[in-house]
Amino acid sequence: MKQLKTLLIAAALFMGANQTMSAQAKVAHIDVQELMTTMPEMKTAQAQVKKISETYDNEYKTMVTEYQNKMKKYESEATTVTEAVNETRAKEMQDMGSRIQQYRDTAQKELQQKEMDLVKPIMDKARTAIQKVAKAKGYQYVLDATSGSGVIVADGPNLLADVKKELGF
Repeated sequence: MKQLKTLLIAAALFMGANQTMSAQAKVAHIDVQELMTTMPEMKTAQAQVKKISETYDNEYKTMVTEYQNKMKKYESEATTVTEAVNETRAKEMQDMGSRIQQYRDTAQKELQQKEMDLVKPIMDKARTAIQKVAKAKGYQYVLDATSGSGVIVADGPNLLADVKKELGF
């Protein structure tokens, strides 16, 4: 509901501004998400992120397997060892569980940061190409027609093919 209200206000402002502008204002649209997913650099970045993710997953699985094996061993020996040994083992297992959780959280943050580091230059390159094509074709406004971006109707020139050409693919 709030998005609809914001969209209506933006449309009203656009219409009001459009009336004060000359009739020459040109608007185009592009599906930025489609552009990004078809860029060769994005495919390379996704492959790098996948490889890093698999490395983290393998390490995590190794840690969990080690934890489970120790837990089984300690549970099977619990009745044959002293209370002090059981307390020490319980503390060890608790510490090990904490390390696994911390590793998972850190790995997730590092993976997100790496993905952002890889995607940002690609996004900047796409934005620059969009701006260049829009300027060359005389468009004052280019709307992002990605599904869910707030654009309800995109019935004007689509710059996707021209921007792909500008980017060389």
